[in-house]
Amino acid sequence: MEDICKKFGRNIRKYRLLKGYSQEKLAELTGLHRTYISDLERGRRSISLGNIEKLANALEIDLHKLFIFQKEDKKVDGNGL
Repeated sequence: MEDICKKFGRNIRKYRLLKGYSQEKLAELTGLHRTYISDLERGRRSISLGNIEKLANALEIDLHKLFIFQKEDKKVDGNGL
């Protein structure tokens, strides 16, 4: 099972790219540091509820969308297993 921080970080990156924002722009809009944004996107940091709200507001999305995770693609070997 994949770590929730990685799943959450992937969603931050997805919505950031959909808005056309760089990590620097998202950092500016949230008041968070760019390296913190980078660490979040890579699943290397945990995050507080207040910072989740800042990200959702900056990305102009409903907060709960950051917690909707895609199912992982199942790896298929050469034999279709």
